Amino acid sequence: MSRSPRLTTVEELSSGSSDYAASTWIAWFLSTKGNEYFCELDEDYILDRFNLTGLNAEVQHYMHALDLITDALGTILHTDSDEHLDDDQREQIESQARILYGLIHARYILTSRGLAKMLEKYKRADFGRCPRVLCYQQPLLPVGLSDVAYQSPVKLYCPRCEDVYNPKSSRHGSIDGAFFGTTFPHMLFMVYPHMVPTRTAPPSTTMHPLTKQSPGGVSADELRQRAIALEQANSITTPVRSSEEANTDQATDGPVDTRSHANVEPSSNRTSNNASTLRSFAVPDIERVVPRIFGFPVHETSRLMAWQGRQQQKQALRISQFQQRVREKASLS
Repeated sequence: MSRSPRLTTVEELSSGSSDYAASTWIAWFLSTKGNEYFCELDEDYILDRFNLTGLNAEVQHYMHALDLITDALGTILHTDSDEHLDDDQREQIESQARILYGLIHARYILTSRGLAKMLEKYKRADFGRCPRVLCYQQPLLPVGLSDVAYQSPVKLYCPRCEDVYNPKSSRHGSIDGAFFGTTFPHMLFMVYPHMVPTRTAPPSTTMHPLTKQSPGGVSADELRQRAIALEQANSITTPVRSSEEANTDQATDGPVDTRSHANVEPSSNRTSNNASTLRSFAVPDIERVVPRIFGFPVHETSRLMAWQGRQQQKQALRISQFQQRVREKASLS
């Protein structure tokens, strides 16, 4: 297990050297792998004992752990108590200091300054993105399932689908959920309501700033536009023949029985009637998932999806015609 940096002395604290900021316990804790979810606590907040009310009953070696966080272990009351601590006691104090920092962190991120720091991490997607395709790489927020320590690990909350996920990394999955609390995501969106994502897909031209295209991949909106363009290019349309072409065919092929076409309405009327019927029978705008391999659409699957879309329109037309016949029979009866 990695050890904390050397404890600062009174001379180093009073000298105010530039190396002091990099050797603090908080800086070391935040730079450790697996602690990327945490933000930096203000020293004034930690030193205000009102903010730490009740934590002394939840953390062992509370005073030593607090002194270690504030880099004051061995400097309080002009004593060198750290020199009398063996390695086992140091390990216990370091472990309790991490727990104490996490419990203070859960309270700090509910303040205005803590919410502002976590908002910056949320904008950078430091907590990861939602694995669901139709969430369009929505950034996640850490949340706990319990405010009591040692109950459950941290989860990641997606504000678009409103579901929780396990972190990908095992380092992050071992973080206690009580270090973030059960109300942090909700408080963040209450303070910053403009950050609440919409349920609909972001437009391809004006994409949400949090769902920009990642390098090395193609956004889902662009793939969707490609599928629509491919469908239009490969769509099988039956051209409507003009009257001159019909007369030419009749002269070439011989006489045509006009009785069989006496009750058939012109193709232009059929086209307009079909279009009006399709408009009356509105097909819901179903959002389809466009598969991709390394960011490129699968052309065969795109053609299949285009064919399925055409079949869906034909089925909708059949249903509307059937409903119309049912209504006509009902009116006649």
